Amino acid sequence: MRMFLANDDATAALGAKLAARARPGDVLLLQGPLGAGKSTLARAFIRALAGDPGLTVPSPTFTLVQAYETPRGEVWHYDLWRLGGPEGLTELGWDEAGDKITLVEWPERLGGLAPAEALRVGLSHAGAGREIELLGEERWLNGL
Repeated sequence: MRMFLANDDATAALGAKLAARARPGDVLLLQGPLGAGKSTLARAFIRALAGDPGLTVPSPTFTLVQAYETPRGEVWHYDLWRLGGPEGLTELGWDEAGDKITLVEWPERLGGLAPAEALRVGLSHAGAGREIELLGEERWLNGL
């Protein structure tokens, strides 16, 4: 499924819609170049799950992973930009993330560890907005 989002507000709205469908064990892979909206979507997703629109959600660029408690379970947000490859994932608790709701920015660094059943969210610049491509199970895509 492809769609155009005009601005950050539209990207945040998509993040909230996806959060409403998320359940423990889900993995969302956020792909795209710098500035394409991965962190905007992730922040909105986490805030919606937490039920707190003012929740501080820093980018995990330097910590590599941030965890959040939400009413629907724990959310782990990975930013793998600084990771050279899948070798360092053990130290980041990747093996323990299976029962969490997991967001991964720069998922290409996962290599063969990227779950086949993950929702893939491709973001790219498109004029003043961004284009989004969603690949995943129908439950993610219906009604978007």
